[in-house]
Amino acid sequence: MNRSALPLTYISALVLLTVCHSLCAQCKSGAPSERFDGSATSSQAGKLNVSLNLLCEKGAYAGSLNTPIGVFTLTSGSFAGNTLKLELSASGNTIHLEAQVEGGALEGTFSTADDKGPLAMHRVGDATPIDRPSALTAAQWHEDLSFFVKQLTTLHPDAYANTPKPSFDAAVDELDAKLDHLNPDEIYVGFDQIANLIGDGHTYVDFPPDHANLPLDITRFGLDERIDAVSAGYERALGARIVAIANTPLAKAKELAETLTPVAETDGLRSLRTNVFLSNGMMLHGLDITPTHDAATFVFVDDSGKQFSVEFKRLPAGESARWVYAASPLPLSEKPVDSNAPCTYLSSHRTLYCSIKMILQLERPSQQMLDLIAQEHPDKVVIDLRQNGGGDYNLGLHYLIRPLQQDKTMNRKGHLFVLIGPNTFSAAMSNASQFRTMTNAVLVGEPIGERPNTFQEPREFTLPDSRWVVRYSTRFYKFATGTENIIVPDKQIEQTWADYKIGHDDALDWVLNQK
Repeated sequence: MNRSALPLTYISALVLLTVCHSLCAQCKSGAPSERFDGSATSSQAGKLNVSLNLLCEKGAYAGSLNTPIGVFTLTSGSFAGNTLKLELSASGNTIHLEAQVEGGALEGTFSTADDKGPLAMHRVGDATPIDRPSALTAAQWHEDLSFFVKQLTTLHPDAYANTPKPSFDAAVDELDAKLDHLNPDEIYVGFDQIANLIGDGHTYVDFPPDHANLPLDITRFGLDERIDAVSAGYERALGARIVAIANTPLAKAKELAETLTPVAETDGLRSLRTNVFLSNGMMLHGLDITPTHDAATFVFVDDSGKQFSVEFKRLPAGESARWVYAASPLPLSEKPVDSNAPCTYLSSHRTLYCSIKMILQLERPSQQMLDLIAQEHPDKVVIDLRQNGGGDYNLGLHYLIRPLQQDKTMNRKGHLFVLIGPNTFSAAMSNASQFRTMTNAVLVGEPIGERPNTFQEPREFTLPDSRWVVRYSTRFYKFATGTENIIVPDKQIEQTWADYKIGHDDALDWVLNQK
C-alpha cells in the first residue's frame, strides 16, 4: 500500500537527482554549465519560484529543475547558438524548456501537457556536480554541517517554531562532537534528525543516490506491520508480521526511525515514513540496526504463529523491484492508473471512481471525469487522494474542486466522496481541505498525516562537499480553522488485513454500499 508513497513521502515526492546517460544530448565546450534561480509564470498557478542546476559533464547534459511541485530530472538537452532546449521529467510528467542564454541571464518559455508560460532566470553560481564524492575528510563533514545549519535556519521562515533554539543548537553541538567517529550513513541520519526538528513534512535531507532500497513494502494494519509486497524471490515474507530487524525488536527499530520524522506532524505521517525508512538499507545502517546498508535480516511471524527469518538484499543500481503482492486480487485503488484516464465507472454501483495520484497535469483527467458524468449520470463520484503525494493545489482547485462544486447533481451530501489517509500529502492535503469547505463532499478513510496549517512550498540547497540536497519550506499555509490542526474524515475507516488480503478496500466498499 506504500509503494507509490516510497518516492513521495520523503518528500513528497521525493524525486532523486540522477545523471542522464543515453537520453542526454551531447554538450560541447562553452555550453552553459551553471546554476540559475528565477521564476516561471504558469497560466494556471501564476508566478512560481524555480531553480535550475545545469551540468555539462563528459560531453553530456545532466541536472534538475527544482519547482514548488517537485524536482524534475533532466532527460535530454541541447545548446546551439544561444538557444538552450531541455526536457525534464518527474513521476511521468514532462517539462519542456526553451530559452536564450546570454550574459548570465536565461529567458524563454516552458511547457507541459496542459500548461505553459514565460520563464526568466539569472546565474547564481557554477553547476553543482551530481555524483557525491566517495569519501570525505572529517574537516569536510564539519564544513557541511556548519553550512547545513546556517542555510537551514536562515532560509526556513521559522526554523525554531517547533524546537526551541537552545534545544536545536544542543542537537547540532552533539552531532558535531561525534562527527569524526561516524560512518556516512550515520552522518546522514544525524543531519536528517536535525532537519526534522524544524518539524514540517517538507523539510528534510533528500536521500542520496546510494540509499539502498530493500525489495519489500511495509504497511501497518491495526497494530501490526506486515509485508504487503516484495520483489520476486522473496514471496515467503508476503503477509507476515515483522517482529524484529536483525537483533533489534520492531518496537525499538520504530522508535529509532521516528527520530527521522518531522516533530510537528501527525502520528499517521510519522508511522508512514517510519515504515519507508525500515525498508531502506542506508537508514537501517545509519540507525545502527544493521551492520551494513546492503542487506537486512527481518524476523517474521506468520498467521499460524510460526517464526522465520528472511534476508533482503539491496536492489542493484538501476534495477526496479518486480513486485509480487500479498493481496489477491489487488484492490482497485492499488492497480496501476493511466494518469490521463484515472476514472473508472463502476456500473453495478452507479459510481464513478477517480484515483488521482498526483495534483499535476489534470486537464485530461478532469475532462474524462466530466465526460463520464455527462455520459453515465452516476449516483456517486469518488475522488481517491489516499496515495497522492501532492503537486500544485491550484490545479486541483481548478480541475477537480470547482467543476464538481458547480455540478448541482453531484455536489450533494451522499453523492460526492473524497477518500483520504496518512499519505494524502502537500497539495492533495490542501485540496482535501478545500473539498470539505467548498463542496458537500464526505471525507472517508483515515486522518491525513500532514497538518493543514503548516509550512509548505519547498526549495532546496546543496551541501558543498557531500553534495546532499536539503529541502526546506518557504511559506506558511492555513487550510483549516478551529483548534484542531488535523484533517479527520467524516467517516473514519481503517483498512483491515483480513479484508485487504482478499482484495477488499474497506473505505471504498463503505462508499459503494451507501444508499
